[in-house]
Amino acid sequence: MAGIKKKMEQAFVVFTEKIIAWRWGFIALMVVLAVAAVSRLPQLTIDMSDEGFLHPNDPILKAYTEFREQFGRDDLIVLTINSPQVFSQDFLLKLKKLHTTLEDTVPHLNDITSMVNARNTRGVVDGIIVEDLLENWPADDAALAELKERVLTNPLYENRLISEDGTYTTLILQTDVYGAAVADDEALAGFGDDDVGLVTGKEKASEKPGYLSDIQRGNIVMAVNKVVAEFQGADFQIYIAGSPVVTHTVKKTMRQDMMLFLRLAILVIALALFLMFRRLSAVIYPLVVVVLSLVSILALMAVFGVAVKLPTMILPSFILAVGVGDSVHILSIFFHNLRTCDKNEALAKAMGHSGLAIVMTSLTTAAGLASFSWAEIAPVADLGIFAALGVMLALLYTIIFLPALLAATPLRRREEGAEDKGRMMAVMDFFTALATVKYKQVLAVSAVLVVLAAIGLSRLTFSHNILSWLPEDMPVRTATAVTDANLKGSVTLELVLDTGKENGLYDPVVLHKMAQLAAELEENQDNAIPVGKVMSVVDIIKEIHQALNENRPDFYVVPDDAKLIPQEFLLFENSGSDDLEDVVDSRFQLARITIKMPWQDAMKYVPIISQVETRAKEIFGDQVQITTTGIMALFGRIIYAAIHSAALSYLIAFGVITVMMIFLIGSVRLGILCMIPNLAPIAATLGLMGWIGLPMDMFTMLIGSIAIGIAVDDTVHFVYNYRRYFSEYGNNEAAIHHSLHTVGRAMLTTTVVLSLGFFIFMFASMSNLFYFGLLTGIALLLALAADFMLAPALLTLAAGSAVGRAEILNR
Repeated sequence: MAGIKKKMEQAFVVFTEKIIAWRWGFIALMVVLAVAAVSRLPQLTIDMSDEGFLHPNDPILKAYTEFREQFGRDDLIVLTINSPQVFSQDFLLKLKKLHTTLEDTVPHLNDITSMVNARNTRGVVDGIIVEDLLENWPADDAALAELKERVLTNPLYENRLISEDGTYTTLILQTDVYGAAVADDEALAGFGDDDVGLVTGKEKASEKPGYLSDIQRGNIVMAVNKVVAEFQGADFQIYIAGSPVVTHTVKKTMRQDMMLFLRLAILVIALALFLMFRRLSAVIYPLVVVVLSLVSILALMAVFGVAVKLPTMILPSFILAVGVGDSVHILSIFFHNLRTCDKNEALAKAMGHSGLAIVMTSLTTAAGLASFSWAEIAPVADLGIFAALGVMLALLYTIIFLPALLAATPLRRREEGAEDKGRMMAVMDFFTALATVKYKQVLAVSAVLVVLAAIGLSRLTFSHNILSWLPEDMPVRTATAVTDANLKGSVTLELVLDTGKENGLYDPVVLHKMAQLAAELEENQDNAIPVGKVMSVVDIIKEIHQALNENRPDFYVVPDDAKLIPQEFLLFENSGSDDLEDVVDSRFQLARITIKMPWQDAMKYVPIISQVETRAKEIFGDQVQITTTGIMALFGRIIYAAIHSAALSYLIAFGVITVMMIFLIGSVRLGILCMIPNLAPIAATLGLMGWIGLPMDMFTMLIGSIAIGIAVDDTVHFVYNYRRYFSEYGNNEAAIHHSLHTVGRAMLTTTVVLSLGFFIFMFASMSNLFYFGLLTGIALLLALAADFMLAPALLTLAAGSAVGRAEILNR
């Protein structure tokens, strides 16, 4: 083992000498690669849709896609308007003007529904008339009173277009499923530049229409916002809610945060490097390396057509923080050697000393990140793949580009200040004494903390609620709360019933069962999330039947006569209304049941969805095939996939890194022993979440695998040097002392840089990023403490036995 390591270390020396000799050629190559990468950045796209959380082959997403292609989008934009005088001339005129302006202004709009054009079905002598509610404008107070009575007593309008007390009304906007085949700088590019992407550029126009792009969806929301701003008033208060608005707000807020984090990350890294090395070259060159790594990985995403999504938006700041660690270890040894050697010799020795160690640490970090590549959450899998590639690219640029730049730069020898040197020596001497003299106390305290962490882990819960990530005073949160409180819901669960045959919906038994299910769901308010409204083709058949029977309320039922149903549907179709297209297919085989509920954490949706599915199957039996879909089902699937992905990624990361640690150290017992300082900080951090009641969400679930992949780096560096000095001095205390005094400062600096790189997420306006940064930074600081205290204490314990000494010396 020792011979192999010596050969590998010597190979790094030879490799570095080649780079020094051909430094200008390597620098030119890196510049070419950088230019090529930058040229690809305009092709990078952004996708913040809810569908983007799932892989294309996910069965829930497939069902949702089929539903959307048949019935249109269910993620609606809801404008809720509050006024004490909803049924006044002034209000109705303003409502009509708003309706018309939205119709004329908002792009990719498939349909808009309000009291202006709400379906009004009524019977006449020779049949039925289906017209817009305000087709005949109310001319006087009596007509307004009649309108109010008709609206407030119509079951179809209640909690959909009008609140129960008549003080809130809505405009419901449904967008197109597909976008036009035009460039994204289309009609609404002038609405503002707050939607500029992560990198400057536009999506290319496609040959044929595809699903609405992220930019097109953003343009829709911006257009609505602009129109609403013109109509907003004290007696006409408009609240904009709905999944598209939430998604757009999250995307816009998070992107603004990430641009801030990029600037702060560069500033923090530069400051930390300057304080450590006091050299301009030691600040600029590592930054060049990590920025090149970041640009390269974003270019790879563009090449492979992988869009930036919510979780992958942390990638830039992450690569900047993590990628600088390799440079710190190289520079630390290089500048130490530069005091006694010439520049080229110091550089070759530094690479020989740390080259193998940084390769091993990069592999372990990449392994921890790559554990996400199996995630059922698509952007988390993307993050795992491209973050791991980014770490490896940072390694490649560090061992090639950094030596070339240093070799091409004139550098002066500089002695470390006596005050700084003495302070650092005192710190490392303290940890040496703690780990060698009081190692039993260290192990005892660590054991107590692990037990407390285990209790906290048992209290850990899961969550997926992107609305709760936003500040409480954000307009979309207020709008959603107002809509949910007064209109009984802003998101929907969709059931698609397949009768299995053409005209299967003419069967009154099927329609009666649909009515029964709707009634039970609306009446059962004992659930954690009460059902606000159930809508289906049953509403239409009831309207028709009532209209054909002198508009009498007692005939607002599904007819029992099977012969009447096709005739009544035919009358409705001949009336000119196309509303049937929204709830049934053209063959009358498929039917859609829309169940509206308030916006909640997706964890609460899971049992509700299960209950709805179970009751629907009990009612219909084998008569129809039932598919659960819609935006709510999508949320439920996302949280399930998140839980499964978190468990799987943690198992993979811990397993793979443990195997790698055993392989790198060359001892099963010692490898497992050295994993304890890496697992304990992760357990402590997750346990802390359990104790304070903070749930795991799409971002905090990343903490464990990311932190262990990073934390193990310092353990590898420490153990690598410890075994070297143990072999040289044959003494545990001397090995710990020299390890901490040589690699300890680099470990401290890299951890400070990394933790600060994550702590800057605490400047986010979104809570998910705040807690992700806070907890990951805490985990890394705990990992450093474990490497300074727990790892040396465990090695002291191992060195006290003959078996342990033999394994330590087995190099």
